Amino acid sequence: MEYVQERIATLHDFDSAAPSAPTDRAAVVVPMTDRDHASLAAERVLSTLETVDPGEVIVPLRASSEALADVTAWLSSFDLPLAVLWCSAPAVETTLAEAGLAGHTGKGRDVWLALGVAAARAEYVVVHDADAESYAETHVPRLLFPLAHGFDFSKGYYARVENDRLYGRLFRLLYAPLIETLADAHDASILEYLGAFRYALAGEFGATADLATRLSPPRGWGLEVSTLGDAFEAVGFDGTAQVDLGRHEHDHRALSGPAGLGEMAREVADALLTEIQANGVTPDYETLPDRYRETARSFVERYAADAAFNDLTYDRDSERTQVRTYADAIEPPSGERLPAWRDAPVDPERIATVARDALEDQLS
Repeated sequence: MEYVQERIATLHDFDSAAPSAPTDRAAVVVPMTDRDHASLAAERVLSTLETVDPGEVIVPLRASSEALADVTAWLSSFDLPLAVLWCSAPAVETTLAEAGLAGHTGKGRDVWLALGVAAARAEYVVVHDADAESYAETHVPRLLFPLAHGFDFSKGYYARVENDRLYGRLFRLLYAPLIETLADAHDASILEYLGAFRYALAGEFGATADLATRLSPPRGWGLEVSTLGDAFEAVGFDGTAQVDLGRHEHDHRALSGPAGLGEMAREVADALLTEIQANGVTPDYETLPDRYRETARSFVERYAADAAFNDLTYDRDSERTQVRTYADAIEPPSGERLPAWRDAPVDPERIATVARDALEDQLS
């Protein structure tokens, strides 16, 4: 057990911390797709939220019209003040297109839609995924606690150790060594900030409603990184805390495939490089992949030592293969972002109304 403070406030779990927090003044956003329907992890998350008593639970749902009846019937079985935001409703797509916001769908866009609604209805917003098999009733209160004590943004962190192996591969083998590589070449506060998070790619965070309206995520997997960049610009080191959420067990993804870690790496790297460029850091992109690979190789050896120390299985060759794949994802960023809700050309409650009407029409 340790109690080290990072550059940002770090709140540790010393002995099953269960702090009091204003859950009744918070909207909890839990993005889902029809893939999550009735999964054991999602069942655990929603049934556990029943004991947390949040002000509202908003589920931005990406689902086909064919799956909608089954998914919404399952969601309604939980004793929660739950609102379903059907993100993939054709009427929602049309409304966004009319506002000049047409584009591909993804987790970032789904969460962004829910953030606007949540910030309009609650004092605080908590966002977390639905795939945590180890989800606990302390997670939401822990994320809210800093917000009720002078901070504007809180980020969860945890250990990804399962089945005698280290997971969290995208963070361990892409994000952390890429940040170290960049910091070796550039002295910039944004890199210090991004490097201060113990698990920067965690899907769990809390924010004041005001900060939630300032977030401008990409449409896909770069949501977690872009949130950190926006928080840095809006509230900085002093307004930020990270909170110990223990040890997490999540779904795992393959390296290849359209939803694999290789594709996620491309979007995460794009988001990271977009954020640092927005803050005045312009890397040498010709040499950056090679410099990253060299740094990442040293990370592989560090993790190998940590795994051996804990008698865990560790496959160096597999880790090195991932490093090579991730290096291919490092290139000049697109800079694509959705607008912050405070500047958006559409009202979030209009989105909520359109999504609700479309859902009702589909189920009638």
